[in-house]
Amino acid sequence: MQLTGVPSRAGSGERPAILVLPGGGYGHQADHEAEPVAEWLAGLGIHAFVLRYRVAPDRHPAPLEDAKQAMLKVRGGAHRLAVDPRRVGALGFSAGGHLAATLATAVATGNAALDVPGAVPDLTVLCYPVVSYTQAVHQGSVDNLVGPSPSADLLAELSAELRVTAETPPAFVWHTADDAAVPVSHSLAYTAALLNAGVSAELHVFPEGRHGLGLAGEQPGADQWPTLCAGWLDRAGWTAS
Repeated sequence: MQLTGVPSRAGSGERPAILVLPGGGYGHQADHEAEPVAEWLAGLGIHAFVLRYRVAPDRHPAPLEDAKQAMLKVRGGAHRLAVDPRRVGALGFSAGGHLAATLATAVATGNAALDVPGAVPDLTVLCYPVVSYTQAVHQGSVDNLVGPSPSADLLAELSAELRVTAETPPAFVWHTADDAAVPVSHSLAYTAALLNAGVSAELHVFPEGRHGLGLAGEQPGADQWPTLCAGWLDRAGWTAS
């Protein structure tokens, strides 16, 4: 794995941090969902860390191991940035959103050193996420992460909407209604699970937009998500304003 830090532009003192998890169907990593997003977060007064996690041919739990190790490094101060260890979140796109959701729902890796509370983010931002491995599945992500003929138990374990509890952290979720790659039902199911568990969540579904928009600067409607998310983070006390 490769972890790259982008410092907050808010000045001195401890700041919140967010781990950025680009998408790519667990087969590659989308550059436009990585460093540009970290720079946006830094402008909000948040330290950002871009994780280049393992992808196919490496399979589960390799990406989750990398993400948990990165969370623990960020929270524990294994870098040169002043991070508030009580405010460390995760932001993921598509398959990176799945990785963030599995972090949030404490899916186990089998490594006791990584399967600890500190590896669970304090909040998540999920951007057109893959969530379910049992309903309306994104087959490419399934094939790359677990290979052919995975067990029903493993698919259920990796379906974050089935693992939400009252201890799951709050989430900001967005999707487009006509996403042809990952159906909006993934975001709807995860948000419904959070609300049913009494966990705070904010969901935005925009009418139009292809999958993989990133910061969505050229997509009317969806281009509002960074501003809406910044407001959500501000209300949580995470931004510099």
